[in-house]
Amino acid sequence: MNIILIGINHKTAPVEIRERLSIDCENPDRSLIEIAGIPQIKESMFLSTCNRVEVLAGVADVDSAVENLKAVIFSLGNLSSEEMEKCLYVYHSDDAVRHLFRVASSIDSMVMGEPQILGQVKDAYRQCVEHNASGVILNKLLHHAFKVAKRVRTETGIANNAVSVSFAAVELAKKILGNLKGKTILLVGAGEMSELAAKHLMGSGISRIIVANRTYGQAVKLADDFHGIPAGFDNLEDKLQEADIVISSTGAPGYIIEKAMIASALRGRKNRLMFLIDIAVPRDIDPEAGAIDNVYLYNIDNLQEIVDENMSSRMKEAEKAEVIIDEEVLEFSGWLKTLKTVPTIVSLRDKVDEIIEGELGRSASWMNNLGEEEKENVKILISSVTNKILHDPITGLKEESQNDGAAPYIAAIKRLFRLDDD
Repeated sequence: MNIILIGINHKTAPVEIRERLSIDCENPDRSLIEIAGIPQIKESMFLSTCNRVEVLAGVADVDSAVENLKAVIFSLGNLSSEEMEKCLYVYHSDDAVRHLFRVASSIDSMVMGEPQILGQVKDAYRQCVEHNASGVILNKLLHHAFKVAKRVRTETGIANNAVSVSFAAVELAKKILGNLKGKTILLVGAGEMSELAAKHLMGSGISRIIVANRTYGQAVKLADDFHGIPAGFDNLEDKLQEADIVISSTGAPGYIIEKAMIASALRGRKNRLMFLIDIAVPRDIDPEAGAIDNVYLYNIDNLQEIVDENMSSRMKEAEKAEVIIDEEVLEFSGWLKTLKTVPTIVSLRDKVDEIIEGELGRSASWMNNLGEEEKENVKILISSVTNKILHDPITGLKEESQNDGAAPYIAAIKRLFRLDDD
């Protein structure tokens, strides 16, 4: 059996194509059933996320299986042949295994080091098991992929440090203020950046999130999502007094938080520390506010430096991860090669067991004079001698299979022991 992986992801396909595929792949059960019905496919797994659609399969005939899988993906996304050829990738054997290991370890993700993809791969595997679409090869391969992902997480820093501006803002707040437990956060603006920041803040022990927006209805909507308090810009100055951390991201053309507003808020807070993060372009907060004592002000460029530095750090860790993945590909490849010897080894052992049973049967006349314990000892002795005789040939056969050199030995064993006759 040959392992292949065919798919489309964020590196090869624009968002318009990925959108079309994700809509049509909303019913992965149906897609998997259709894939498993292709005659050349013996085992299969279907993975569909917002950034990738991939099929992993064990196949008897590579060329026909690839053509049939292309047709399935073509129909799922209603793709033209031109779009298909431009976006699709196909991996075979070790390359397919390596790609799967990179995906499960998040090396191939849009945000390298993100944890969600491993859960998505596990869900896809669970689904293929439920549909009886997996077998010996995919079961072994997927469990091996989970092991690789764990090694990469524990032996490298691939998941360390912030690599999004919103996440970097929250991490910086933790670094400056220490524990965020009991702190009040003011989000100015109710757009995507504010929403991402709110998501990262959840679970950090903060006591309150206040959402201020020019359109009060939008403030209410985002505040409801995070059990926060909505506010309009008309009482922004009052809310600044309550905030330990301010994260501002609006589309305003000029400053909406002036230096005087921060100074006034600080007096109302009795000079308790304020941490201001301005991730808007143009900026929302007057940069002069950063000169006030007990005020820490950072803009998007400051955060981008952190993000770039952390991404550079992740790239270095990714190099370590690639070494781990290469090691694991070799290990899995070695196991896969030994499978070629399994039928011969099983046949050899079956023939030996048959001979033993036959000889024990012919020895029944004198064996019956022995006690039960003595009979058992005779059987143990025969089994021990047989295993020792077979050990070296079987071990040698497996070793030769690692270098693709087992074929002549398999042929010799079959001929010498007349296994084909059986």
